[in-house]
Amino acid sequence: MAPSAVETVGASVSKTAKNPSGDPALAFIPDETSTPPIFEDKYEERAYLKHRLAIAFRIFAQFNLSEGVAGHITLRDPVDPTSFWVNPFGMHFALIRDEDLIRVDHDGKVVDGGKNRRLNYAAYAIHAEIHKARPDVVCAAHSHSVYGRAMCATGRNLEMLTQDFCTFYNDLVLYPTFAGVVLAAEEGRHIAKYLGQKKAALLGNHGLLTASASIEGAVAWFVLLEKCCQVQLAADASAAGTGKPLVLIGEEEAQSSWEALGKESGGYFMGLPLFQVAEREFGESTFMGRGLEPL
Repeated sequence: MAPSAVETVGASVSKTAKNPSGDPALAFIPDETSTPPIFEDKYEERAYLKHRLAIAFRIFAQFNLSEGVAGHITLRDPVDPTSFWVNPFGMHFALIRDEDLIRVDHDGKVVDGGKNRRLNYAAYAIHAEIHKARPDVVCAAHSHSVYGRAMCATGRNLEMLTQDFCTFYNDLVLYPTFAGVVLAAEEGRHIAKYLGQKKAALLGNHGLLTASASIEGAVAWFVLLEKCCQVQLAADASAAGTGKPLVLIGEEEAQSSWEALGKESGGYFMGLPLFQVAEREFGESTFMGRGLEPL
């Protein structure tokens, strides 16, 4: 752990023994761009969020987070919160548009959507239980990414190796059980129970899962978690080769960094640049997720 600093107060930034690098609240100054837009019309909100979900799949494709037909991102429907939107089974992430998404109720019935209404039952079994257990979760993401799968095969959780890892400090659970392809609601309930109130999970011998109050947060955390897994595996290999132990971040520093980076507002804001790039696939742009304009 780094040595604690003596409390000093500057013009705008204070340092304390608890937060020696400064006030975590300064990482993301709250304003109207630091949270998702608010809609009075729930149908207008549905249209906006469906489009953001379609963009989310393009981001996953850009980062090579797809693996065959595996993987799904779900969006709680603002009009009927007992249902969620998800990608149709068998369609590549890179091709998904708003009109392709399907809406599924909590009984596993497809009640709305595009031409392909085939449902990946694993998406229902996992995500329906998460949305039931966590009313705060608007979006949940899961895919079979390369480094995520590799990390999930180690039976270990992440260590606090860098600043980015601290986004998941005490906010990431290891689900150790692999019972086969998740096709039973009971297994989905087990995963939801393990996840608890945390933002992410390493599903043993399976892959990564993130959950957030925004689509942007779930996507940003998934992309970051995949990269953290890559760094963890590379650092482990280096340590094994040199015989020297890894240097870990101390608990106080990790907690302070989580307070700066790991909250919902941080997840949403960190997701915005990813969406800015993917918006261009639709020939459009926004200003910080607002004001859709053609390019």
